[in-house]
Amino acid sequence: MPLTADILVALVALLHACILVMEMFLWQKEPGRRFSGFDATMARETATMAANQGLYNGFLAAGLVWGLVADDPTGFRVQVFFLSCVVIAGLYGAATANRRILFAQALPGALALSAVLVAG
Repeated sequence: MPLTADILVALVALLHACILVMEMFLWQKEPGRRFSGFDATMARETATMAANQGLYNGFLAAGLVWGLVADDPTGFRVQVFFLSCVVIAGLYGAATANRRILFAQALPGALALSAVLVAG
């Protein structure tokens, strides 16, 4: 089970690194507009906000990688903390912005968190 937990944590970290790229670097380009569903005008008007969100997603990814490489008990605790942050952010995003966030962010985070807790 620890290997499964590590794989799920790594996948959630990768997801958040991809979100960072979309929100910070591709927001106004075609991939970013498809990601957000915004037209060019709305993407331009929200680019600063999206870059800020992307930075936070990068912090989540970095924290999860830290949790993977740190020795226990620190690694376990860091993973639980950052995965909890992912789940809470996903729930809040689903409630306030777009329901898809529940399945795209909160669910993967919750699955990884469950695996980490079972493995720990």
